[in-house]
Amino acid sequence: MISSFRNLIKQKTLSTRFYSSVTQKAIGSYEGVKNSSGKYVATLIPGDGIGPEISDSVVKIFEAANVPIEWEVTDVTPVLVDGVTKIPEDAERSIKKNKIALKGPLMTPIGKGYVSLNLTLRRTFNLYANVRPCKSIPGYKTLYHNVDTVLIRENTEGEYSGIEHEVISGVMQSIKLITRDASRRVARFAFEHARSTGRNHVTAIHKASIMKLSDGLFLDACREVGSEYPDVKFETLLLDKACLEVVQTPEHYANTVMVMPNLYGDIMSDLCAGLIGGLGLTPSGNIGSDASIFESVHGTAPDIAGKNMANPTALILSACMMLEHMSLHDKADLIRNATLNTIAQAQHLTGDLGGKGTTSEFTSAIIKNIQSS
Repeated sequence: MISSFRNLIKQKTLSTRFYSSVTQKAIGSYEGVKNSSGKYVATLIPGDGIGPEISDSVVKIFEAANVPIEWEVTDVTPVLVDGVTKIPEDAERSIKKNKIALKGPLMTPIGKGYVSLNLTLRRTFNLYANVRPCKSIPGYKTLYHNVDTVLIRENTEGEYSGIEHEVISGVMQSIKLITRDASRRVARFAFEHARSTGRNHVTAIHKASIMKLSDGLFLDACREVGSEYPDVKFETLLLDKACLEVVQTPEHYANTVMVMPNLYGDIMSDLCAGLIGGLGLTPSGNIGSDASIFESVHGTAPDIAGKNMANPTALILSACMMLEHMSLHDKADLIRNATLNTIAQAQHLTGDLGGKGTTSEFTSAIIKNIQSS
């Protein structure tokens, strides 16, 4: 058992290292695919539950803004191949070809041996960096009004490496895998992101005081990469202190990029989302060497699916992140500003935002603001 377990860890490590040299040639660069009409082709994964409704909102908004994108709609309902969760070949082929995708919320089949679909997508396309910006929305009141954080989460290993086994009956063991290559890769992305966005400050979040080897390695990798960016300030901060300070004084993190291992990023990104009003207002992007997938990170909300009640904001803002990744900055600004103006006007807010508007009314209001820009 121990021998096979070590082999599994070795396989996971080699899988990570395979991409490390590829990543160095470009940090999440996008080389788009265009059709005969000169439009970019992007994969659209509508998702489950409210996914098709909010995806339809994005499609209509993109049409109103004359975004030069043609959607290639695909389905990622998982299949089991020799007990391994995989996405359908057509979907995998589409994303690999187009190198860019927008994804609605997904529901993983329960009790049938399937691994999380989101985790499967990250592994399939080696989406090594999850980027989660959280910024206060003007006109939408929460307990905080000055939040402007950017969190970058290592997306491929840590506690989510999927290395678990039963030691003896009633005793389970889960391995936290941290590699230098993956840590350097996400650190480099964080420093490049800080430099390109003018934040010029990277803070590595960790628990190296307890996990001296694994988190210690992550910190060492961040320091090594940081030495190549003398114009970017680098600091380290314990996870528990970071959570406390982000809640107490979020304005202190307005000019920094926080980078951290997988599990910490999963927790802190939702914490930061709570400061601005929840996951329904929070965009997300998963950057990889071979493709990048932008997504809404909230659930499928099956209880309101098909009722024209869903809030499409998170997916719209994620689509704006996608446009920026494609260097279509003017279109991203146009759609984002129209969306934020619609929220500030507060006339067609959906129920989760305290209003009585429908999905279609909210979408139409955004389109109206686009057309009046």
